[in-house]
Amino acid sequence: MVQFIIGKKGKGKTKHLLEKVNTEVQNVSGNIVYLDKSTKHMYELNNKIRLIDVSSYLITNPDEFAGFVSGIISQDHDLEQMYFDSFLKIACLEDGDVEPVIKKLEKISETFNVNFVISVSLDEDELPACVKDKIIVSL
Repeated sequence: MVQFIIGKKGKGKTKHLLEKVNTEVQNVSGNIVYLDKSTKHMYELNNKIRLIDVSSYLITNPDEFAGFVSGIISQDHDLEQMYFDSFLKIACLEDGDVEPVIKKLEKISETFNVNFVISVSLDEDELPACVKDKIIVSL
């Protein structure tokens, strides 16, 4: 399952994402990974959540990002959920089409039974139609 928290920059998406992940850590039996563009939110996350600073891994395009996500999943068979903050930045999609990457993440989610919650700095009308039914918070 892929879910989205959307809204323009500065609307509070990260706050909602952090609240959701810190709540979910109490309810899941497996592992949770939180991908971000820095380690800024390290102390706001429960210590059971693995924070990965994507900027440290030299990812330069959306295909490399999808491969990176697949690599994380391949190394952790107990992984249940992944949270992506600043998705457009960490997936190198700031000027690109988000739909192909979202479709790939949906396929990865179905194949490996990992749920994704993604924070996207766009308004609802800027997103492709395939995403609109997956929005859980719109700011």
